[in-house]
Formats: sequence, structure tokens, C-alpha cells
Amino acid sequence: MRTTDLSELAAFDAVARHRSFRRASEERGVTASAISHAVSNLEARVGIRLLNRTTRSVSLTDAGAMLLAQLSPAFGGIGAALDALNQFRDTPFGTVRINAPNSIAPFVLGPVIGPLVERNPNLQLEIVATDRLVDIVEEGFDAGIRLGESLRDGMTAVRIEPRLRFAVVGSPAYFERHPAPRSPAELAGHACIRNMYASGVPYPWSFAGKGPEVEFEPGGPLALHDHELMIEAALAGAALAYVWEPRARPYVESGRLVACLADWIAPEDWLYIYYPTRKYLSAGLRAVIEALRVKG
Repeated sequence: MRTTDLSELAAFDAVARHRSFRRASEERGVTASAISHAVSNLEARVGIRLLNRTTRSVSLTDAGAMLLAQLSPAFGGIGAALDALNQFRDTPFGTVRINAPNSIAPFVLGPVIGPLVERNPNLQLEIVATDRLVDIVEEGFDAGIRLGESLRDGMTAVRIEPRLRFAVVGSPAYFERHPAPRSPAELAGHACIRNMYASGVPYPWSFAGKGPEVEFEPGGPLALHDHELMIEAALAGAALAYVWEPRARPYVESGRLVACLADWIAPEDWLYIYYPTRKYLSAGLRAVIEALRVKG
């Protein structure tokens, strides 16, 4: 088989996995038109349509599904063979793509990126931080980071550090006008920012540190998704914010924000780095997991 044939098969494999020429082109590092041309050449070579294309979607024909089923383990074997060469190098080689929630990525990945890159100079990290719920298989990531409660079946998950918790914070000026709440029930008398997921769906402020879990749904004038913007609103004295404690910590330590209800807030579920159970675990991904995993 000529090299061009293997390139065409790789292009088809990428499109078939992502169901998208654009995402396949991003994974392969070429233009979408080049991917389309390669797949068309492959179909012309074998004389069978492998993909059904519309302006909005890509799907596999029966022949395409059969070819993908044969190609996936073959390309996995090629990847494993190339990765096995790492035993002849001092450090892992290759690219690892990680997806992580934007709101927590700095606290999880920030402390390990420097040492990880320094120890593994041949490793390339691609980190996409977004609070949108991502299908890591469909979008071509090697692994993702999530709270344990949101993991789905078919994934291997490794517990990682740190274990995060939320904090309720307000500015000193705000608390000069309003006495600090002593329990979640007293929040009803305060201006509180309504937290939203990236989808726009609101989520409550949860309290479980002193007895049964209590969920408070703010009714204030502000509804925000970005935690940094919540911090800015709290600094301005506009309202109380419910944000990840590490994000608020520098402002609390400097006195620009004041935390309250700390005894009522329990740590969240553990964070995990997760990847498809059947995925070959490359040396690069193993290095990332080792850097993040809970020690001891």
C-alpha cells in the first residue's frame, strides 16, 4: 500500500470518529478541504461510498461502518507501536489533548503544567478549557477532567488533586450595609448572584457542612456563568457570590472580600481525569495522569 493510501485511510478514520470534516481537519492539522479530498479519493479507489454527507451532518454507510470497525484497532496498534518507542527515549514524546472545565482549570492544571513540561520536554500539551459539557471521544480529546458525579459509563477515571469547595463572599462595603448571614436561610434577605452553567441552566448554592444538605436558589438581579465576573461583581459590592474557594482566596487574604458561611460548605465530590476504557494509554497521557493523581 502506498503512503497516500494510508493517509486517506487516516483521514476517513478521523471523519468517521468525529462525524465532522472540520473536527477531523483540526485533529489531523490540515484543512477541511484536504480531508474531504482524501476521503473522496479513497471512495473512488475502493469504488464504494463510505460516508453520507449533507450540509449539516456526516454519517457512515454500512460499508463505512464496517471499514471503521476494522481500522480502529489497526490505527490503535500503530499508535501503540509508535508509543512503544518511548522506552528508547528519556521522556515521553507526542501530543496529549486534555479538556477541563474553565472554572477550575487554573487550580487543577496550573500547579502541574510547569513541572510536567520541564520533566517531559518532548511532550506537547493541548489544553482546552470550557465549561461546556464535552464528549471527549467525539471531539478528539485524549482525556478530560470532571467532577465524579458527572462521569459517564465506558470511562476509566483516576482521582486527582485538589479537592475543591465553594465559598460565599462579599465586599467589606456590602457587609457594612448588610449584616453577614449566619445560616443559609438568612441568604433570602441578601442580594445573591444566580449561578448558571454554560448552557444557561441555573444551579443552586449547596450547603451541607452542618447537617442535611440545603439548596438555596438565589433570586437576585444578576445571573452569571463566569466565576471571574462573579468575583468582579462581589468586589463592586453589588451582591454576594458563590464561587470556587481558590478563586476567591487571594481577595479574601488581601481583605478585598470577606467570606461567610464557611462552616456550612462541605468539599465537593472528587475531581477525576478520565478517558475511554478501551483507549490505548500512551506514555504521554500516563505522565499527565501521574502528575495529577492523588498522592498517598
